Amino acid sequence: MEIPFVLVIILFCLGMYTIITQINLIKIVIGVAIVESSLILLLILVSYKPGGTAPILDREYEIVVDPIPQALALTSIVIGGSVTAVMLALVIKIYKRYGTLNVDEIRKLRG
Repeated sequence: MEIPFVLVIILFCLGMYTIITQINLIKIVIGVAIVESSLILLLILVSYKPGGTAPILDREYEIVVDPIPQALALTSIVIGGSVTAVMLALVIKIYKRYGTLNVDEIRKLRG
């Protein structure tokens, strides 16, 4: 297994560990962002080819890079930023309503 893929696995596991073990909502949002970043890195690693060039129609190249995963990575970055912004807006609303970011205390407040 190559080193970059090990890094993706480590980042994904770190993000999942953060989501599962933390009780602060801000830290959970950070964990989700780490998981998103690891998946974007995976998309970029899948499309990488050593010595590859951009697929240009004018010339014949032996090794070309597939642009689809790169386009998906860019789309994922935009969607991830939007999802993070919505999660942070919800965290702000929860804090204004309940006065805490602790998940355990918020669960106790259910009627």
